[in-house]
Amino acid sequence: MSTPHQDATRDRIEAELVDPLRVMGLDVEAVEVTPAGKRRVLRVAVDKDGGVTLDDVADATREVSRVLDESDVMGEMPYTLEVTSRGVDRPLTLPRHWRRNQDRLVKATLTDGSSVTGRIVGSAEESATLDVEGTRREVAYTDVAKALVQIEFNRKSEKKDDD
Repeated sequence: MSTPHQDATRDRIEAELVDPLRVMGLDVEAVEVTPAGKRRVLRVAVDKDGGVTLDDVADATREVSRVLDESDVMGEMPYTLEVTSRGVDRPLTLPRHWRRNQDRLVKATLTDGSSVTGRIVGSAEESATLDVEGTRREVAYTDVAKALVQIEFNRKSEKKDDD
C-alpha cells in the first residue's frame, strides 16, 4: 500500500512526463516508484496506437531521463529507470485500451458481479462491442469493474484461404 507522499511523487512524475511523451505519440499508462535498498526503481509504462516497438521504448527512455534530469521531481536519492510497454496483464481501464486491443479476447467482470468473455470487435468513447460466441454484445465501460485481455496460445486465424 502506498503512502500519500508516494502517491504525490508518482503523480508529479506522471505530470512531468505526459506532455513530452505525448509529443512522441506515446501515452503514459503507469508510473510506479518502488524502494530497492538505498535506491528506487522508477517504472514508466507507455503505449500507443499500433503498439510500442523497442525503438519507441529506447526513445522514450532517453526522453524520460532528459525530463527527469531537468526536474527536481525525483529528489536527490538515486534511482534506476525502467521504461516498458503496457503489457497484456494490465486491466483495460480507458477507451483507448479497448481500441488498442481490438480483435483480442477479453474477460470483463461487470459491476453486477457477472462476467462476460468475448472478442473486442469495436469500441467507442462509452462502450465496447464484444463478439460473445457469435453474438454481438455492447458493454458500457461504466458497467465494467475489471477487464483483462486473455492470452491465446493456439488461436486459429479467421481468414480463409481462397486458393
